[in-house]
Amino acid sequence: MSKKRRVMLKLSGEALAGEKHFGFDDPTIRKVAREVKSALEEGVELAVVIGGGNFWRGRQSENVDRYRADQVGILATVMNCIYVSEIFRTEGMKTRVMSSIAIGDMAELFSKTKALKAMEKGTVVFCAGGTGHPYFSTDTGVVLRAAELECEEILLAKAVDGVYDMDPKTHPDAKRYDEIPIAEVVDKRLGVIDLAASVLCMENRMPLRIFSLGEENGISEALKGQGRGTKIIV
Repeated sequence: MSKKRRVMLKLSGEALAGEKHFGFDDPTIRKVAREVKSALEEGVELAVVIGGGNFWRGRQSENVDRYRADQVGILATVMNCIYVSEIFRTEGMKTRVMSSIAIGDMAELFSKTKALKAMEKGTVVFCAGGTGHPYFSTDTGVVLRAAELECEEILLAKAVDGVYDMDPKTHPDAKRYDEIPIAEVVDKRLGVIDLAASVLCMENRMPLRIFSLGEENGISEALKGQGRGTKIIV
């Protein structure tokens, strides 16, 4: 690559659990790591956010109020970033885990200046802990960090290969968009990211690309600005 790209990659916590649907699936994470390493070798500067769905999904307990449930989710993202960063390291990459909450020596507090310097040197920066506050989703944390780190695009690795006008699982004739404005995503309630994150994208003119984590070389192709998926423009 003649010009470096700085991007934010959002990984699904559930996807990292593989077929076990809970915890970590090392072969899946190592596959992700190898694809990321390939993109780094092409000159991509990368930050990563990981959801917490392999441990805690969407305020799933009726016995825990929203405030505490969101705190559990925040901690789940920290655990994921620590673990996945170590897998990346064993695959030959340099990593740093930066958390939005103080958490002792397990992760350093997020610093834009330190994160940018690390990324410029080829280090993968894991942004853990979301926004650090309950009542905000991981989606919002992704857009916030991407804006702070001056990323040119957010890449969302999902179970589907893009944005459809209907659920492709229940509608075989669903149409996949190659490109769609984020305002249309919001108006049609296509459910790509939540409303707060969508507004933040529009305010910061931050485009997104949706692609399938299961596609062969899907991550490395998306990180290089190639491959199948849907581009959401602002």
